[in-house]
Amino acid sequence: MNLQSPKVTVEKNPQEVFDFLSDVKNFEQLMPENISKFEVLGEDKFLFALKGMPEIVLKKKDAVAPHKIVLGAAGGKLDFSLTGDIRETGDDQSEVKLTFEGDFNAMMGMMIKGPISKFIETLVGNMPKAIN
Repeated sequence: MNLQSPKVTVEKNPQEVFDFLSDVKNFEQLMPENISKFEVLGEDKFLFALKGMPEIVLKKKDAVAPHKIVLGAAGGKLDFSLTGDIRETGDDQSEVKLTFEGDFNAMMGMMIKGPISKFIETLVGNMPKAIN
């Protein structure tokens, strides 16, 4: 399964956006309103839960400054990644897109496609005001 968020414009240069996304504690500011738990587990790992959903642990897996950051599932039954692509669009301006990739069976895919799409749209949608 491959889901992509819409692109958003952030009034910061790519390095500033990359630095923000590289600090896992900043993801709390990007989370949807229905978050029920957020906990930093280390400098490159955090746990979160949305109401009615199981807890998910994300770990920073890869980073290519200042254009790409990859988070992945850290344990659990689901194997997936969340990639942030950052592109410079002008002086102190960047475009950010999130891509969710996971390998799920058809039934699981149907169940999570809607919630995951909404989740990554919320994360990217909150970036322009969170990264300041």
